[in-house]
Amino acid sequence: MTDNKKRIKKITAYVLACVFSFGMLFLSACQKEEKPGVVYYDVDYLTVGFSQVGAESDWRVANTESIKNSLSRYNGIDLIFDDAQQKQDKQILAIRKFIQQEVDYIVLAPVTETGWDTVLGEAGEAGIPVIIVDRKVDVKDDSLYKAWVGSDFARESEIACLWLKAYADRKHIRPEDINIVDIQGTLGATAQIGRTSGLESASYEYGWNILASVPADYAQSKAEEVMTDLLRRYPEVNVVYCENDNEALGTIDAIEKSGRKAGTDITKGEILIISFDATHAGLTKVLEKKIALDVECNPLQGETIRDLIKSVDSGEEFPKYTYVEEKAFSADETVSSIKLSDSDYEITLLTGEILEERQY
Repeated sequence: MTDNKKRIKKITAYVLACVFSFGMLFLSACQKEEKPGVVYYDVDYLTVGFSQVGAESDWRVANTESIKNSLSRYNGIDLIFDDAQQKQDKQILAIRKFIQQEVDYIVLAPVTETGWDTVLGEAGEAGIPVIIVDRKVDVKDDSLYKAWVGSDFARESEIACLWLKAYADRKHIRPEDINIVDIQGTLGATAQIGRTSGLESASYEYGWNILASVPADYAQSKAEEVMTDLLRRYPEVNVVYCENDNEALGTIDAIEKSGRKAGTDITKGEILIISFDATHAGLTKVLEKKIALDVECNPLQGETIRDLIKSVDSGEEFPKYTYVEEKAFSADETVSSIKLSDSDYEITLLTGEILEERQY
C-alpha cells in the first residue's frame, strides 16, 4: 500500500471516528437513564407536583410508592414530590410552590378535609388542574378540583359492621354483650370520618356498647399507648375497632402485654380486633388469628391517577369520582359473606398463598 493510500485510510478512519463520537455524544445528550436498562429520551414531559400527607403508616408508604412509580418519566411525567409530615400548613406551602413552578398538574393527598378553598382557588386562577387522592376535601365549590381517586370509607365501615353483626349472630352473642373501643385515625381525615360514623350508626342500630373512641393518628406506638390506658379503664372490652393496620398492631402489643389474648372468639375471653387497610403486616396478624377481620383499603392508586391525568390532558371524558376495588379478609370461616344494600359481598378466608401474592 502506498504512503498516499495509507494517509487517505488514516484520514477516513479519523473522520469516521469523529462522526461516531459525535453521534454517541448526541445520543447521550438526548438520553436520560432513570432505571438500569431503561433509556429515556427527551420528550415533552408533563410536570406534576404531588403533596403527600406523610409516611405515618405502611399503607401510606405503599400509596406513595405506587404513585411515584406511575407518575414517572418512563410514563412521560416529571414528578415533584413533597412530604407534608402530617401538617396541613406544609401542604399549603407546597401547593403554592408548585404554582410558582408552573407545574401542569397538582396531586394532593390532604391531611384533613377542610381548609382548602383558598389555596385550591389560587391553583385554579393559575390554570393548574388539581386531582385529590385518598382523603377528600370539603370545599364550597367542587370545581376547585378536577377529580378524586380513593376508597369508599363508609362502605368499608359498613362491611366491617355487617360482618360483626353476622359473627355475633352465629356465635349467639347478645348485642348488649358486645363492648367496643374505637381506636380512631387522624380526626377530620375522610377515612376517620367514614369509619367512625359507620361504627356509631351500626352500634345504635344493633345495640352494641361503644365504651370509648380515642384517636391514635394511624400510628402504631400511639395506638399501643391508647389501648394500654383503655384496658385499665374498661376491663370489659371484648371488641377493638382499629381504623388502620398500624393501630391494630399497636393494639395487639398492648393486649398481649396486659396478659390478655387477641383472637377470633370473644366467647372464650379473647379480644376480637377489626382492622382496615389489609397491608402485609396486618394480614400476617389475620393469618395468626390475632386480627379477626381486615377490610382492604387499596393504596395502589398510582395507575388510576396516571390514566386520569392523561385523560384530562387529552381532553377525554373522565369520572369526577373513582373508587378503587377492595376486598375483606377474615381469620376463620364463621362468616363467609354478608349482604350489602346493593349486593352480596364475599368475605375472603385468608390463606398463606393469598398473602404471598399480595403486592403490599
